[in-house]
Amino acid sequence: MKKIIAALAVSLIGISGVAKAEYPERPVLLMIPYGAGGATDFQARIATIPAGNDDMLGMPVAIINKPGAGGRVGWNWFANDAEKDGYTMGGYNVPHFIAQSIKGGVDYSTDSFEPIANWGSDPAVFVVGKDSNFNSMSDVVDFAKANPGKLTFSGAGLFVGHHIAALQIEKAAGVKMLYIPNKSGGAGAMKAVISGEVLAGVNNLSDAFRAQKAGTIKILGVADLERNAFLPDVPTMMEQGLDVDNTSVNFRGVMVPKGTPQAVIDKLASVVPEMFKHKRVAQKMKAGGSPMKIMNRAEDSTRAIAYAYSPASFPRGFRPCWDHLGPPQLRDQYQYLQYQARSAILEYAT
Repeated sequence: MKKIIAALAVSLIGISGVAKAEYPERPVLLMIPYGAGGATDFQARIATIPAGNDDMLGMPVAIINKPGAGGRVGWNWFANDAEKDGYTMGGYNVPHFIAQSIKGGVDYSTDSFEPIANWGSDPAVFVVGKDSNFNSMSDVVDFAKANPGKLTFSGAGLFVGHHIAALQIEKAAGVKMLYIPNKSGGAGAMKAVISGEVLAGVNNLSDAFRAQKAGTIKILGVADLERNAFLPDVPTMMEQGLDVDNTSVNFRGVMVPKGTPQAVIDKLASVVPEMFKHKRVAQKMKAGGSPMKIMNRAEDSTRAIAYAYSPASFPRGFRPCWDHLGPPQLRDQYQYLQYQARSAILEYAT
């Protein structure tokens, strides 16, 4: 009898050990809602390089692309069909899916996901082909004023950062241009500029950096509050007389579906930011012109992030009050960006 009990005890210990096996036990998928070769895909592949290291996840991360409709196809799939077990993560782009959820017609909102960590912030830039006659935003505005609705320019989709920047530029310049969302995302939008299919485009700084380095485009302006270290010679829109701020800056990171076990969220939240900080990741991001902005779960998306923000300072819900105006207040970044995205949609799309 004692032998039987001992055997059962050993058996139960073995079963318990299997049941409590540490996550992850197999490779993890990362769904990217844009096509291969675009900035989000390019950066996601770099950011996840160290995943298999023993001091990281200990398992590789495999990228799967579900592009379409400016990210809507992928995020709808992620909200509705992704398993909530930690083995399917999703890439996020803010303000993209916030603006899309405000506009409607999608199955997700900020309540659909749990943020894990942010790896970068990528400003929008205005680009033209290498042989274009446009050499400044003034040239673009002058042409647009003389030819209303005839200046074609591409972007990654509707109600994404590119579109918000496009709407801001039109509003600031007092012109009407023809924005053409590309079905293949940012990579397709850039190809349309390079091939001459459109006269210009709004794209990510990181994609534009590599294209300019290859000698295929010119970058005329940055939609941010200050010049970017990757493009020190390219002026901001504001420097060129256009009241275009940083609303369209593209924050990128990793999230999981709402309902994912807390233990899994905690594991990812502790490991993924360290993965992003890896020296190899930093080197490859720098080489690819990809600005990094690493935020952990405590700082990221739906968690408190230090932003100097005061609703009273911009009654229409658009202008942020930045650090130099006073001590930062801890605000919810999604709420902050919802104000910005809502303003871009309601003020500039009318």
